[in-house]
Amino acid sequence: MPQGKHTSLDTPLWTKQFLLITLINLFLYFSFQLVTPTISVYVKSLGAEDHMIGWINGIFTIATLLSRPIAGRSVDRIGRKRVFLLGIFVFILATASYAWITAMGPILLFRYLHGKGWGISSTALYTVASDNIPNERYGEGMGYFTLASNLAMASAPALGLYLIASRGFNIVSLLSAFLAIIALILSFAVKYKKISVSKTSETRSALFEKTSLRPASVMFFVTMSYGALNSFLALHAMERGITQFGIFFTVMAMFMLIARPAFGRLVDRHGVTSAVLPGMAGIIIAMLILARAQTLTMFLLAAFCYGTGFGAVQSSLQTLAVIHAPRSNLGIANSTFFVGFDSGIGVGSVILGIVASKIGYGQMFQWSIVSVLIALALYFLTGKRPSPSGMDEV
Repeated sequence: MPQGKHTSLDTPLWTKQFLLITLINLFLYFSFQLVTPTISVYVKSLGAEDHMIGWINGIFTIATLLSRPIAGRSVDRIGRKRVFLLGIFVFILATASYAWITAMGPILLFRYLHGKGWGISSTALYTVASDNIPNERYGEGMGYFTLASNLAMASAPALGLYLIASRGFNIVSLLSAFLAIIALILSFAVKYKKISVSKTSETRSALFEKTSLRPASVMFFVTMSYGALNSFLALHAMERGITQFGIFFTVMAMFMLIARPAFGRLVDRHGVTSAVLPGMAGIIIAMLILARAQTLTMFLLAAFCYGTGFGAVQSSLQTLAVIHAPRSNLGIANSTFFVGFDSGIGVGSVILGIVASKIGYGQMFQWSIVSVLIALALYFLTGKRPSPSGMDEV
């Protein structure tokens, strides 16, 4: 795995394969981000209460969580291509099905399948990206790869909220499925890494990569706050009388877009803590602002802080999650990290949904800071002494 502390600009990063994989990531994340903030509004219009809205997002994340360890082991055993194609097929099937269902039971069922497809396809795709990023530029390369998700977040939620208001949720569902189909078509042009029998024998019993457990655990508590945003930001804004709240996601994503490659380069040169500390501070400030926000300006200030902070934390912890894993365990390392990432969103959606039903959205966002403080404490308490690469630092 990448070990160098300094970036080598002579090592090529923007190869044709890397560009293609990043483009696939853009379409897949755009499809994902169309549905994520809009399904809460949709089920609310069907009469669902706040705790049920939390479960709509929570069951998606639980399904994703359950699928990632098996997907991570499978990409290292039977190959990246087969696993990715299976995952994206399930993802497309579930996404398109939303256009024809209105009852809560079927919505929960297809939301579960949607989570399964997302967990499998995204785990495989991140592993393919890891195969194509050079060792010396891993932090920077992963930062650029995840820009695709930021670009999707910058435009997809606002578009989805506009479409659900003007045309209905079925249009959102069909457009999401169409974009995922484009990602599927592009995937046939990818040159996937060949998996050898000797390497797969090392991972037959492994579902988690032990070197990735620390960053995954820290990310779990960070993304509990992200679960609150996904599930309740739109409802919080409407309650405060903010009608153009879709721009929140655009601003947040724009600053994630800036933060991820910038902090990725910082991590390559100075270690993970240089990005984790300011990143978590940004998230805490954002949630404090959201708890008191009464105007669009305050919402956008929170978006700036959260986008910058989350971009810094995710890019640095994801690098830490794979930096010391064996090449034969790249899929498991990625899945381990995203198990923490996804389970935090799911747990946050459910728990903070219950909190919101008791004390309101504003106070709920304030209480979500507790999970970020736990993440910060866990990061330092489980840290090791700095290694020559800087990646093991506290």
